[in-house]
Amino acid sequence: MDAWKAHARLILLAFFVSGLYATLSGCINPFAPRMDDSGQQNALITSQKSPDEVLQNFAYAYTFRDSLLYADLLDSGFVFEFFDPTIGESGAFESWGRDVELRTTGSLFRAFDAIELIWLNIIYQNTVSEKEEIQYRNFRLTLIGSDLSITLQGYAIFTFRLGTDGKWRIRRWVDETNL
Repeated sequence: MDAWKAHARLILLAFFVSGLYATLSGCINPFAPRMDDSGQQNALITSQKSPDEVLQNFAYAYTFRDSLLYADLLDSGFVFEFFDPTIGESGAFESWGRDVELRTTGSLFRAFDAIELIWLNIIYQNTVSEKEEIQYRNFRLTLIGSDLSITLQGYAIFTFRLGTDGKWRIRRWVDETNL
């Protein structure tokens, strides 16, 4: 009987220690992408400590169709601008805000089975201030659906702004793909 009590105490202690470890270490989801606080480019999701880290998260959000991550990339005053060649005789620039951008991008994520976004070159870069930077980049976007595959290569001008939380976000995005 004493051996049984000792064994029961040992099992109880093991459960207690494993429960304590789980509580102190937090919940770990083996399927969740890891955060990058080291500044290395091999991590999936970054902490957005620079405009380049924002674009790394942008590509991840598109690839994995992660609308929550995508929403965190956009500043509260975000504006998207694009050229619409169907307006008038020679076309015109159109724009929308953050709310329309999130709905539109959510629809894009749902419409395709796979999305690949690759940032190519930085054409122009200007640090306006400690809290604002502009980048003119080219990219390749591949959209794959059940009956359709589209590859676009284009240009985008991004204005990034540093938030009070220490994260950089996109304040303005001018898509020059159709120009």
